[in-house]
Amino acid sequence: MNRSTIALMGPNQPARGVRARARAAMRAEVAAAVQNLVLERGYEETTVEDICAAAEISRSTFFRYFPSKEDALFGAVADAGERLRAALTARPPDEPPWVAMRRALDVLIEQYEAHDERIRRLTRLIVNTPALAARHREKNARWHALLRPEVARRLEADPADGSDPRADAVIGAALACVEAALTAWTSNDQPQPLATILDRAMGAFAPPA
Repeated sequence: MNRSTIALMGPNQPARGVRARARAAMRAEVAAAVQNLVLERGYEETTVEDICAAAEISRSTFFRYFPSKEDALFGAVADAGERLRAALTARPPDEPPWVAMRRALDVLIEQYEAHDERIRRLTRLIVNTPALAARHREKNARWHALLRPEVARRLEADPADGSDPRADAVIGAALACVEAALTAWTSNDQPQPLATILDRAMGAFAPPA
């Protein structure tokens, strides 16, 4: 950001910060309401009207924050792709791409395991609900695009070269391992820690670091 931009933003920056925090807080509140309802009633049985009643907001307010019920359910992890990219970029520059991907994924593992029983129930719901599983795959596609430049850099590849499959292969395999680990994690009520399951999945391709 250059000096002139900072000068233009100066007087209004605190207000913008307050508005951004208020918006983030409202999004988190609505997302939590959706999660509570779908865990209690089921995804198909939960309507936007139910969500609005639980969050004490109007339909217009709901749609100001989220375009759909699915987006509201995934609202809590909307910025996880950015955090994952930041974690990957922060890994040692000479670390092999596969190892760097595994270690960067710790930011996701920590988020899942912070409230493991609740998140496991939500993950099981997502895995077993076709509409939510499809939205989950769309999210992974967005993450894939975010991660590709950094993985390509670690492979000393040109991220703009569509004929080089290596970066896409590394990211696709790593995210597939996450999917496999989440499916295994939700398969029973007393699983191993998610980090251990992911290590096992990714270890099928290379020994975990």
